[in-house]
Amino acid sequence: MDDVLDEVVSPDDLKKFEIKYNQELKLSSVTQQVQFEYSWCLVRSKYPADIRKGIYLLEDLCKNHAATKRDCIYYLAIGNARIKEYNKALKYVKAFLDIEPGNLQLQQLEKSIKQRMRKEGRKGLAVASGVGLAVGLAGVVIIKALTRS
Repeated sequence: MDDVLDEVVSPDDLKKFEIKYNQELKLSSVTQQVQFEYSWCLVRSKYPADIRKGIYLLEDLCKNHAATKRDCIYYLAIGNARIKEYNKALKYVKAFLDIEPGNLQLQQLEKSIKQRMRKEGRKGLAVASGVGLAVGLAGVVIIKALTRS
Protein backbone atom coordinates (compact mmCIF):
# COMPACT_ATOMS: atom_id res chain seq x y z
CA MET A 1 0.00 0.00 0.00
CA ASP A 2 1.40 3.38 -1.00
CA ASP A 3 1.68 5.87 1.82
CA VAL A 4 -1.22 8.32 1.56
CA LEU A 5 1.01 10.95 3.12
CA ASP A 6 3.14 10.92 -0.03
CA GLU A 7 0.28 11.27 -2.53
CA VAL A 8 0.48 14.50 -4.50
CA VAL A 9 -2.43 15.85 -6.51
CA SER A 10 -1.79 16.56 -10.17
CA PRO A 11 -1.67 20.27 -11.06
CA ASP A 12 -4.47 19.67 -13.58
CA ASP A 13 -6.80 18.19 -10.96
CA LEU A 14 -6.02 20.95 -8.50
CA LYS A 15 -6.72 23.60 -11.13
CA LYS A 16 -9.96 21.91 -12.21
CA PHE A 17 -11.36 21.78 -8.67
CA GLU A 18 -10.08 25.28 -7.86
CA ILE A 19 -11.97 26.71 -10.85
CA LYS A 20 -15.13 24.85 -9.84
CA TYR A 21 -14.82 26.07 -6.23
CA ASN A 22 -14.17 29.69 -7.23
CA GLN A 23 -17.12 29.69 -9.64
CA GLU A 24 -19.45 28.59 -6.84
CA LEU A 25 -17.79 30.99 -4.41
CA LYS A 26 -18.55 33.93 -6.74
CA LEU A 27 -22.19 32.87 -6.72
CA SER A 28 -22.10 32.58 -2.91
CA SER A 29 -23.33 29.00 -3.11
CA VAL A 30 -20.47 26.58 -2.57
CA THR A 31 -21.84 23.06 -2.23
CA GLN A 32 -20.45 20.63 0.33
CA GLN A 33 -19.33 18.35 -2.48
CA VAL A 34 -17.34 21.04 -4.31
CA GLN A 35 -15.78 22.34 -1.08
CA PHE A 36 -14.80 18.81 -0.10
CA GLU A 37 -13.32 17.99 -3.52
CA TYR A 38 -11.28 21.20 -3.56
CA SER A 39 -10.02 20.75 0.02
CA TRP A 40 -9.22 17.08 -0.77
CA CYS A 41 -6.99 18.30 -3.60
CA LEU A 42 -5.43 21.03 -1.48
CA VAL A 43 -4.32 18.71 1.34
CA ARG A 44 -2.61 16.56 -1.29
CA SER A 45 -0.74 19.53 -2.79
CA LYS A 46 3.03 19.79 -2.58
CA TYR A 47 2.75 23.34 -1.24
CA PRO A 48 2.27 23.88 2.53
CA ALA A 49 0.11 27.00 1.95
CA ASP A 50 -2.30 24.94 -0.16
CA ILE A 51 -2.38 22.21 2.49
CA ARG A 52 -3.20 24.78 5.19
CA LYS A 53 -6.01 26.20 3.04
CA GLY A 54 -7.34 22.67 2.56
CA ILE A 55 -7.25 22.08 6.31
CA TYR A 56 -9.17 25.31 6.88
CA LEU A 57 -11.86 24.30 4.36
CA LEU A 58 -12.11 20.80 5.85
CA GLU A 59 -12.45 22.19 9.38
CA ASP A 60 -15.28 24.41 8.13
CA LEU A 61 -17.02 21.42 6.54
CA CYS A 62 -16.53 19.35 9.67
CA LYS A 63 -18.11 22.01 11.86
CA ASN A 64 -21.03 22.86 9.62
CA HIS A 65 -21.94 19.63 7.84
CA ALA A 66 -22.17 16.45 9.89
CA ALA A 67 -22.66 14.30 6.78
CA THR A 68 -19.08 14.86 5.62
CA LYS A 69 -17.47 14.68 9.07
CA ARG A 70 -16.03 11.17 8.69
CA ASP A 71 -14.16 11.91 5.45
CA CYS A 72 -13.14 15.36 6.67
CA ILE A 73 -11.52 13.95 9.80
CA TYR A 74 -9.53 11.48 7.70
CA TYR A 75 -8.21 14.18 5.39
CA LEU A 76 -7.60 16.56 8.31
CA ALA A 77 -5.29 13.90 9.73
CA ILE A 78 -3.49 13.60 6.39
CA GLY A 79 -3.21 17.35 5.88
CA ASN A 80 -1.83 17.99 9.35
CA ALA A 81 0.68 15.17 9.01
CA ARG A 82 1.85 16.53 5.65
CA ILE A 83 2.71 19.90 7.26
CA LYS A 84 4.39 18.09 10.15
CA GLU A 85 1.65 18.87 12.69
CA TYR A 86 1.88 15.28 13.87
CA ASN A 87 0.16 15.71 17.23
CA LYS A 88 -2.89 17.28 15.58
CA ALA A 89 -2.88 14.55 12.94
CA LEU A 90 -2.81 11.85 15.61
CA LYS A 91 -5.64 13.60 17.48
CA TYR A 92 -7.83 13.26 14.39
CA VAL A 93 -6.79 9.64 13.86
CA LYS A 94 -7.55 8.81 17.50
CA ALA A 95 -10.98 10.47 17.28
CA PHE A 96 -11.74 8.39 14.21
CA LEU A 97 -10.40 5.16 15.74
CA ASP A 98 -12.52 5.73 18.85
CA ILE A 99 -15.54 5.43 16.57
CA GLU A 100 -14.14 2.73 14.25
CA PRO A 101 -11.39 0.88 16.13
CA GLY A 102 -11.10 -1.83 13.47
CA ASN A 103 -10.54 0.57 10.55
CA LEU A 104 -7.38 -0.76 8.88
CA GLN A 105 -6.92 2.33 6.73
CA LEU A 106 -6.79 4.50 9.84
CA GLN A 107 -4.51 2.09 11.65
CA GLN A 108 -2.08 2.27 8.72
CA LEU A 109 -2.31 6.07 8.69
CA GLU A 110 -1.57 6.17 12.42
CA LYS A 111 1.46 3.93 11.89
CA SER A 112 2.74 6.15 9.05
CA ILE A 113 2.34 9.31 11.13
CA LYS A 114 4.18 7.79 14.10
CA GLN A 115 7.01 6.63 11.81
CA ARG A 116 7.36 10.14 10.44
CA MET A 117 7.36 11.59 13.96
CA ARG A 118 10.23 9.29 14.93
CA LYS A 119 12.12 10.14 11.74
CA GLU A 120 11.68 13.90 12.31
CA GLY A 121 12.73 13.45 15.94
CA ARG A 122 15.94 11.74 14.87
CA LYS A 123 16.63 14.52 12.35
CA GLY A 124 16.11 17.14 15.04
CA LEU A 125 18.41 15.31 17.42
CA ALA A 126 21.11 15.03 14.75
CA VAL A 127 20.88 18.74 13.96
CA ALA A 128 21.00 19.69 17.64
CA SER A 129 23.99 17.40 18.19
CA GLY A 130 25.77 18.91 15.19
CA VAL A 131 25.17 22.44 16.41
CA GLY A 132 26.37 21.52 19.90
CA LEU A 133 29.52 19.96 18.48
CA ALA A 134 30.22 23.01 16.29
CA VAL A 135 29.77 25.39 19.24
CA GLY A 136 32.04 23.22 21.39
CA LEU A 137 34.76 23.13 18.74
CA ALA A 138 34.52 26.89 18.23
CA GLY A 139 34.94 27.34 21.98
CA VAL A 140 38.05 25.16 22.02
CA VAL A 141 39.56 27.11 19.11
CA ILE A 142 38.86 30.44 20.82
CA ILE A 143 40.33 29.26 24.13
CA LYS A 144 43.48 27.98 22.40
CA ALA A 145 43.85 31.26 20.51
CA LEU A 146 43.48 33.27 23.73
CA THR A 147 45.98 31.14 25.66
CA ARG A 148 48.62 31.57 22.94
CA SER A 149 48.47 35.35 23.18
